[in-house]
Amino acid sequence: MPRKSPGFGETLDQWLVAEGLVPDDSGVSAIADVPRVRAMLVAAARDRRALSYSEALGGLGLRFSRPKMRAFCRTLDRIDEDGGAAGEPGLAVLVVRESDGLPGQGWWNGVAEAYGYKGEWTGPEAVALVKRLQGELFDYWAIKAGGA
Repeated sequence: MPRKSPGFGETLDQWLVAEGLVPDDSGVSAIADVPRVRAMLVAAARDRRALSYSEALGGLGLRFSRPKMRAFCRTLDRIDEDGGAAGEPGLAVLVVRESDGLPGQGWWNGVAEAYGYKGEWTGPEAVALVKRLQGELFDYWAIKAGGA
């Protein structure tokens, strides 16, 4: 998808903020807003549902693009690192491709290996792993919500 140019009367700086690529006046870009993204993922976990990359970016008021998705994945990594340190299961497994309902390549290269998974990134074994991890995540947040 071609990069959209700043609109009439919009400076490049305004466009970059509007696209979520640089911080706004709050000092945090939407993509890198760890508390906001984490809250969105926890809400999805409590609703027992996954989010597509497009849906997740849309929840931040952004349109999907590959550069935004890559930046968003860095935020997911940070959320999972922080959550792991707090004894929480990873939330990144909830963010999936629309095409097959599975996480993207970065997740498979990092997180899946931590579970000892060495298989393909698609197919029945991959689906089974993701469904198992998502189920554990859904149960964790259902219990946590009940106790909170």
